[in-house]
Amino acid sequence: MSNVLKEDLQLRYRKVRGAMAAAGVDALLVQSNLNNLYLAGEIFAGCTYLPLEGETLFFVRRDSGISGPCVFPIYKPEQIPDILKSQGYQVPRQLGLEFVELPHLNWLRLDSLWPQAVSVNASGILAEARAVKTPYEIALMKKTGSRHAAVVEQFASVYEEGMTDQAWMIEMTHLMLKAGSLGIFRVAGESMEAFMGTVLAGDNGGAVSPYDFALGGAGLDPSYPVGQSGVLLRPGISVMVDIAANFYGYLTDCSRIYALGRLPRRALDAHQLSLDIHAVLAERGVPGVAARELYSIALDMVEKYGFADCFMGIKQQAKFVGHGTGLVINEQPVLGARSKNVLQAGMCIALEPKFVIPGVGAVGAEDTYLVTETGWSCLTPLSREIIEL
Repeated sequence: MSNVLKEDLQLRYRKVRGAMAAAGVDALLVQSNLNNLYLAGEIFAGCTYLPLEGETLFFVRRDSGISGPCVFPIYKPEQIPDILKSQGYQVPRQLGLEFVELPHLNWLRLDSLWPQAVSVNASGILAEARAVKTPYEIALMKKTGSRHAAVVEQFASVYEEGMTDQAWMIEMTHLMLKAGSLGIFRVAGESMEAFMGTVLAGDNGGAVSPYDFALGGAGLDPSYPVGQSGVLLRPGISVMVDIAANFYGYLTDCSRIYALGRLPRRALDAHQLSLDIHAVLAERGVPGVAARELYSIALDMVEKYGFADCFMGIKQQAKFVGHGTGLVINEQPVLGARSKNVLQAGMCIALEPKFVIPGVGAVGAEDTYLVTETGWSCLTPLSREIIEL
């Protein structure tokens, strides 16, 4: 582990401990891959123990190379209390556990380690911490966004006449993987899954989905009801390509629109409105602004120009216009009407004002931004214009 990462982890611990102190939590015991990665800088089989005071300790069930004076091998979690006692740690009165990320049986097992402790939900504490990126994380987000944009610029080059949406998806994901993307696409939320992204051609852009995505798509099979549906790419339709990138464990999100021939005026106007929303929110989204206020601004623009009926879907309209991204594709904040989030410098936000034009398909751009003191800085810089195939 580099010294830069070690220093950055200390920043993360201080941030999480501040939230712990405010919530009256004495220690966190984390077991999920996601939060172990955040607190340890790598994934391992075992638990991270973050006390309000003292060193962060790592309890490892399967040797994977993680080492150091704070690393303790175990073969079951029940060994953790005795090890902590031998190291001089007090029994926690309030123990933070991952209520959201862990299966119930795992949660029950960790909850039983200290019968006298009160278990509280640490998932929110960790999600809020992950939402505001540290300098090391920001550097990785910038590197990912730059590489992401460079690959997206190549997507049109692997299109061939007569392709289906799935055939083109295969070629584009091949480009992404050849460029070094790790492929894994972490999604937070109830029973949501995804594979790198989606290609939505024509009316499939407005297909309803059980997943809480901006635009879902019907998918190829009921076992994975999202994304491309196997349709032939034909003249007169738009194709929204929404393929995320993960080069260093952190995800950036980016969508671009492709057209087979000239699209009708309403589709072009809706796409331009998406670009206008990007410009306005990128300027207005300074630290201290409520996320729901930005959603309200976007909604006002959509209603003013008569596109409310097709904004973020048709039959099923998503009630947000953007979301945080990082170790998972949908971190906090959420730019939606019910959001309680307030923007902070260091947040990374994927803004995706999208429209579905019946008979044509989806239009609108998506880019990932870094929130700065003066507005948003785009991390996926490339043209947002519609590309004719």
